Amino acid sequence: MKNISVILCVVASVMLIVSCDEEYTTYSGPNYIMFSDTSYVFPVQNNEDYFEIPVAATNACGYDRTLAVEVDVTKSNAIEGRHYVLESNTVTIKAGERVANVRMKGFHDNIELTDSLGVALRLLTKEDTKWDLYGTETRVSLQKACPFDINSFTGYCVLVSSYLMNFVTNADMRLVRSELDPENENCIIIKDYFYDGYDVRIKFDAGDILAPRITMEEQDFGPTSEAFGTLYGDGIIRMYQPSAYVSYFSSCEKFIFQYMTLYVPGMAEGTNTVGTFANVVEWISDDEAEKLMREGY
Repeated sequence: MKNISVILCVVASVMLIVSCDEEYTTYSGPNYIMFSDTSYVFPVQNNEDYFEIPVAATNACGYDRTLAVEVDVTKSNAIEGRHYVLESNTVTIKAGERVANVRMKGFHDNIELTDSLGVALRLLTKEDTKWDLYGTETRVSLQKACPFDINSFTGYCVLVSSYLMNFVTNADMRLVRSELDPENENCIIIKDYFYDGYDVRIKFDAGDILAPRITMEEQDFGPTSEAFGTLYGDGIIRMYQPSAYVSYFSSCEKFIFQYMTLYVPGMAEGTNTVGTFANVVEWISDDEAEKLMREGY
């Protein structure tokens, strides 16, 4: 990805010369105009917000510069008017300024969670303002996103895990229930996660809507006597989140995907690790939960 910081570094090598008395000279090279980045990913939420796609110039001018913005349909699979709309097919860099924004809005209801939609945009500029190194195109990817609500992750949920497949006979899934953690913000407690009496606390980080994450502190997982039929080490299995894997959640689909590593304290190093497992927890309605309970879950 060739972003604006790279461009500015290239320009800076030409435009700034520092002398021993700390006097600076200004950039006097060619006047190039380009998108600030060659690609963007924007979350499309159920609102009227517009995305802003910066257009940058290496020089400020004493007059307005208006450029046409063209959609390259041969490189796009998103449909204008259905999946997105441009606020304008032109962009104007005002006199004395170096940056302006192309504005685009996505249509949340017309984009599916599994869609991989992109729009290729091109600036129509004079030949002498094109910088061959960076070009005049960018690609905008549209990703459906839903607002985070911690309450969406409370109530009945279904747990599917590679741990169940490996260590629990005749258990392809587990019906559990979660509640808000009264002591920690954006945190839930899943009751009796894998074993009765052993709850797990999970924290949600919704700071980046395109990269929602979950984390958990190390905590008790279950008794070795129930898991393995005998007493090992201190008699308790501990669980923690491995740093090598990313655990995340989906607000749109109301599920979490979690990695956990299990070990048994009190055993010799090298023999105390049970393994690393993947869990999927999906929240369901009370009616769905009642049906599962009738089926024996």
